[in-house]
Amino acid sequence: MQDQDKNFKPFVPADKIVPEFTVFSVVLGAILAVLFGGANAYLGLRVGMTVSASIPAAVISMGIIRKIFKRDSILENNMVQTIGSAGESLAAGAIFTMPALFMWAADGLCDMPSLIDIGLIALFGGVLGVMMMIPLRSALIVKEHGVLGYPEGQACAEVLMAGEEGGTKSSTVFAGLGIAAVYKFVTDGLKLFPSEVDYSISAYKGSGIGVDVLPALAGVGYICGTRVASYMFAGSTVAWFVLMPLIALFGSDAVIYPADVSVAELWATAGTWGLWSKFIRYIGAGALAAGGIISLIKSLPLIVTTFKAAFKEYGKGPSGTKRTEQDLSMKVVILSCLAIAVFMWLFPGIPVNLIGALIILVFGFFFATVSSRMVGLIGSSNNPVSGMAIATLLIATIILKATGSTGAAGMVGAIAIGSVICIIAAIAGDSSQDLKTGFLLGATPKKQQYGELIGVVVSAIAIGAILYLLNAAWGFGSEELGAPQAMMMKMVIEGVMGGNLPWALVFTGVFLAIAVEILGLPVLPVAIGIYLPFHLNAGIMLGGLVRLVIEKRKYASEKAKNNCIESGVLYTSGLIAGEGIVGILLAVLAVINVGGVSVGEIIDISGSVNLGNIGGLVFFALLLASIFVFANKGAKDSKK
Repeated sequence: MQDQDKNFKPFVPADKIVPEFTVFSVVLGAILAVLFGGANAYLGLRVGMTVSASIPAAVISMGIIRKIFKRDSILENNMVQTIGSAGESLAAGAIFTMPALFMWAADGLCDMPSLIDIGLIALFGGVLGVMMMIPLRSALIVKEHGVLGYPEGQACAEVLMAGEEGGTKSSTVFAGLGIAAVYKFVTDGLKLFPSEVDYSISAYKGSGIGVDVLPALAGVGYICGTRVASYMFAGSTVAWFVLMPLIALFGSDAVIYPADVSVAELWATAGTWGLWSKFIRYIGAGALAAGGIISLIKSLPLIVTTFKAAFKEYGKGPSGTKRTEQDLSMKVVILSCLAIAVFMWLFPGIPVNLIGALIILVFGFFFATVSSRMVGLIGSSNNPVSGMAIATLLIATIILKATGSTGAAGMVGAIAIGSVICIIAAIAGDSSQDLKTGFLLGATPKKQQYGELIGVVVSAIAIGAILYLLNAAWGFGSEELGAPQAMMMKMVIEGVMGGNLPWALVFTGVFLAIAVEILGLPVLPVAIGIYLPFHLNAGIMLGGLVRLVIEKRKYASEKAKNNCIESGVLYTSGLIAGEGIVGILLAVLAVINVGGVSVGEIIDISGSVNLGNIGGLVFFALLLASIFVFANKGAKDSKK
């Protein structure tokens, strides 16, 4: 382990006191935590991926604080993004697991989880994630400065230090948010044109083609880049143009479980979507499970090294008492973790017994350590949180079954444990990135940790209502909200507890993932592509192609190129946030009834005006063009 660079000096010196943890920063950060948490919950349930909210939150903060309220404290801006990004991370952890509870309730296996239960599970996972990261800060952020890069944390610090550009950058985010909000309302609210363009290919039985023409998909494709988008698109191509036609060809007269009719009848009545829902989702779930475990196994050497190094430093606070070295005390950390474990064990609304509480403490600490270091090396986007959750679920389910917790009670207990662990890993990674940003800027760690806790509390209060709304409007596991990770977790637990999975389909996905790994390709993006519909991944691929066009253009300088790409990232972050926010608004309208008719149906004008598939393609083309325009605006700004 290397010591901190002795010549390192933060942007704000340790002996300088500037506004940081203020009422203004807390309120604005809390609002952004709810907004970005809701947007990422919607995005993750639909696409299976979430995006970092740190930089969008930072630029929005600069736009509001600097340009509107004329405040100029960089640490106040940093506090806003610290609180705001916690909402995105908590939502990511929650949506990977908790929708399974809603799906089991719909099947009559358990009661619907209450808002209080969901909020407490999310709250405890979030608080544990923050607390377990605190003793690691000195070891990972300070002593290994220069070794662990924390890419998102450094990028956010760079954006904040370029504060004089905040107004231009924030206006780009807001432009994307506004355009996506209007677009989403027109297509899925007014239904002026379909959000999904779909064509069957009768000459190639079993296949189909189409694209979801939605802003968030284009945004995800642009942010992830062409390479990741192409991996997902390749997975969908294999599923829709290889696997489904083969099922239609060889299984035409056969009844293949879990379908209860022949493949030919399923094709005749439900088309490509029938084949996808009955067969491909199980193959995709097997690929996802294998991909998560493969990612975890490949990371084992790093995990062991991380754990050993961090454990040696665990609990050793910094030697000095400077403002930039102050953390929450170890006494608070230990007592908080123990109190949460005991409460989860004793509180009847949380289905976690004593063994489950111990599993959470042990695995929570382990994966918080792993997550905190791994995001420093490979970034939050590549952090195998789902792999950690799968490993936890497998072990927890086996232990619970062996100790007599079987059936629905055991399954619910396992998913509760997995939910807490998943949120711990996600929040610990987010805290690490935020603390790295704060370290570079000269923030007070203790105040940032208070900010993380506030973001967790606010987001935990909101996440239950968001999940309820989305489930009531469309239902988890539906075409609109596939919830791929949660569906996979559900299948894993059911498979261990009851053995009622179509194992042939699952193992088909497992060995597809192994083949992809042998080829040296990233498994998880391909597996997500197999699981999710072709139409959805086609929208992501088109966004990735826009990014490719921008990257291949000639620029006057490297700075102009970087500004161009960054401006596109900010704009597409706004697209994702705008669609997510309006998606939740439409969910609210869908469950509000007036005279026995939902408001969503009342505002639907598709019966009188409908531009059809052609209209959808035209509007999506215009949206993709807008990404190019706003990205190019960044290149022009670099000339000023």
